[in-house]
Amino acid sequence: MDRVLEKVGTGFSWICAMVLLGTVFCIVGYLLINGISTINIKLIFGETDPMNALLFRKQVFDGLFPAIIGTFALVALSVSFAVPIGLAAGIYMAEYCRGSLKKVFSLFFDVLAGIPSIVVGLFGFSVAIFLHKYFSSKVYPCLFISALSLAFLVLPYLIRTTQISLENLSEGIRRTAPALGATKLQNIFYVLIPRSLSGIASGVILSIGRCAEDTAVIMLTGVVVTSGVPKSVFSNYEALPFYIYYISSQYSDKQELLSGYAAAIILLIICGLLFMTTFFVKHRLTYHALYRP
Repeated sequence: MDRVLEKVGTGFSWICAMVLLGTVFCIVGYLLINGISTINIKLIFGETDPMNALLFRKQVFDGLFPAIIGTFALVALSVSFAVPIGLAAGIYMAEYCRGSLKKVFSLFFDVLAGIPSIVVGLFGFSVAIFLHKYFSSKVYPCLFISALSLAFLVLPYLIRTTQISLENLSEGIRRTAPALGATKLQNIFYVLIPRSLSGIASGVILSIGRCAEDTAVIMLTGVVVTSGVPKSVFSNYEALPFYIYYISSQYSDKQELLSGYAAAIILLIICGLLFMTTFFVKHRLTYHALYRP
C-alpha cells in the first residue's frame, strides 16, 4: 500500500512539473511568435545612432534603450539596498535571535511578505510627498525612491531564504569550527555562509526577478513613459515593465502591440542575464570560500 501511494505521489509530482514546464514554454513561445520579428536596432535605438546612444552622447526618445538602461539601474540599485540588510537580518534571525522575540520578528516578516506591491508603491509615493514638503521642494518621485520601495518589497524574501538556509545546516557543520577554536562570528562568515550560499543565492535571484518585473511600485514612485536615460538617481526614468503595461493598455495599432511583445522578450533576456550573473558570482564565491588554499 505504501509503495502504491509513493508511486501515485511521484506520478502526480511529475504531472504537475510537466504542466508547469508546458505553461512556461507556452508563454515564452507565444511571446517569441508575436514579438521576435519586431526586435531590431530601430526598436531599441530609434533614429539615434547606436554608438552615440551607447556612449550617452545623444538621448533616445523613440526606442527602448532608455527603458533598458532604466531597468538595469533600477534592479542594481534595489538589490544593492536590499541584499546587505536582508542578509544581515537573516543571519541575525538564524544565529542570534531566540525565544519570543524571534516569533515576533518572524510574524512581522511574514506579514511584510504578504503586503501587496501597490501598497508599497503608495508608501513610496507618500515618502516622496513627505520629503518634498518637509525637507526639500526639489525632491520628487524618482529612481532612488523607486529603488528603496522595491528593496523594501523584496526584503522578506532575502531574510527568509537566508534564515532558512542557515538553519538547515547540520549540527556537525555548525560545531566543527567552534571545536577548533573559532569564534561565533568566524564560524558564521567562514563556514556557515559559504555552506548556505546556494539557498542565499536563490533569495537574491527571486529578488532580482521581482525588482525587474514589478510595475505597481514604480508607476507610483518615479517611472514615466518618455524621459530618456536617467541623469542621476534623483531623476525620472523609464523601465520595461511600465512600457509593457502602458503599451498593452493603450496601444493604437498592431505594430505598437507587437513592440510590447518585443519589450517583454527583451525583459526576459535581461532577467536571464542577471540570473546567470548571480549564478556565476555564487559559484565563484563558493569555490573561493570552500577550496581556497
